[in-house]
Amino acid sequence: VISGAVSILAVFVALALIDRIGRKPLLFIGSVGMTVTLAIVALCFSQAVMIDGKVGLPGSYGLIALLAANGYVIFFNASWGPVMWVALGEMFPNQVRGAGLAVSGFFQWIANFGITMTFPVMLSIAWIGLTGAYLFYAICALISIFFVLRFVRETNGLELEDMTE
Repeated sequence: VISGAVSILAVFVALALIDRIGRKPLLFIGSVGMTVTLAIVALCFSQAVMIDGKVGLPGSYGLIALLAANGYVIFFNASWGPVMWVALGEMFPNQVRGAGLAVSGFFQWIANFGITMTFPVMLSIAWIGLTGAYLFYAICALISIFFVLRFVRETNGLELEDMTE
């Protein structure tokens, strides 16, 4: 319930800020935030111990992991979650916008499916586990920082017809 409420509030933050500060800054801030929070979660799970056959986090690592995981939810839902859909609608010329959105939306859902399917697989591989899975996703988020800096064009303030030039 808390994570769901945090997600919804973060989307409203993104919607309030997207036309004020732009798409690229939101994506950059989201990427940095996701990298840091996922790395913190990975660090916390690197300290995990088995207690009665279940994973336990000693000391304050459990609370830190919980806060970092919710921080990730905030950064994702205030950036990549909603901004990606806005950006997709702005990156294709009018003549192919519908087809471009359909294809890119399809690949977005395939990527989501891939994450959903690989997470349990990574958990089942002893040398990867929770630490490796979160570290892998932190590295992916780190790569997204460079992707945003290099490939994302700011479209804020441009007319729709001028965005694809």
